[in-house]
Amino acid sequence: MTQRKAVALISGGLDSMLAARAVLAQGVHVEGINFFTGFCVEGHTHAIRKQSRARPKHNNALWVAEQLGIRLHIVDVVEAYKDVVLNPRHGYGANLNPCLDCKVFMVGKAREWMEDNGFDFIITGEVIGQRPKSQLKKTLPIVARESGADDRLLRPLCARNLAPTLPEREGWVDRAQLFDFSGRSRKPQMALAERFGLEDYAQPAGGCCFLTDESYSRKLADLWLHRGEKRYELDDIMLLKIGRHLRPRAHFKLIVAREEGESRFLEGYRKQFTHLRVRSHGGPLTLVDSEAELDAEDLLLAARIVARFSQGRDAKCVEVEVACRCDAEPRRVSVAPLPPDEVPQGWYV
Repeated sequence: MTQRKAVALISGGLDSMLAARAVLAQGVHVEGINFFTGFCVEGHTHAIRKQSRARPKHNNALWVAEQLGIRLHIVDVVEAYKDVVLNPRHGYGANLNPCLDCKVFMVGKAREWMEDNGFDFIITGEVIGQRPKSQLKKTLPIVARESGADDRLLRPLCARNLAPTLPEREGWVDRAQLFDFSGRSRKPQMALAERFGLEDYAQPAGGCCFLTDESYSRKLADLWLHRGEKRYELDDIMLLKIGRHLRPRAHFKLIVAREEGESRFLEGYRKQFTHLRVRSHGGPLTLVDSEAELDAEDLLLAARIVARFSQGRDAKCVEVEVACRCDAEPRRVSVAPLPPDEVPQGWYV
């Protein structure tokens, strides 16, 4: 018989890893696919921020593919994904997460890849009842239908709770060797990982997408509000992941690095933004996000805020370098750091 081929959506989490491994065990040729939207938690911030040296920094999807011994295709969908975020047909979840529309989109893109590359079916790690919006028994058929995958979409971890799909009916996979997981408990998956000999895997932490995060969603909503429209570019959503965000005035926001790694990352944006750095003491690089140039009063306030987050926070006077986009040379100002009680909580985005 001709060996059947499946493309597996690989997020880097345990479920997608197990789903692919279960089908590999049945002799199917499996390759992984991972879609880059710009909103993934790991792989970007993990490479910037300090972490425990006990765990190496890596892209979880690539690492999963390496552990399984399969090829991984990483596909940039940043532009195509914008409509999912800005205009979700099925609405948002608890935050700005368009989870059901996202799953439809991902499976639809996997279907296109499957058809273009002569593969037979799609694998996902979905489990009934694990996610409150996109993984309910009533929403799983929506994903299959609206993505166009129909019954070429196999969910190995909960397949025996669902009607048989084409790969099962045609005998490409043995339904008896698939699973009937359901609910939010991770114990069945962890037991299966042990059975498969998988000892190291990403621990579940509420999803791998920043749009599920309340703080991040608040920053994105603030961005749209002060721009007067719902739009974003890749740089926008990357910068929302970094630093403290303070909006002391409606027309500008400060992005203050919290550690050395973040300051290094923000260095790459110096030519695009007015920026400030403390010169008399150690302190973070700070970007000014504003559609217009700031006046002298705004810059003075920004400098005092930056001084507040420097090692000179208790000094009477701190020297801050201000580099405006409109100026050829940066200039320095001496300011008194803003006292803690003059930095209202309402400034924090």
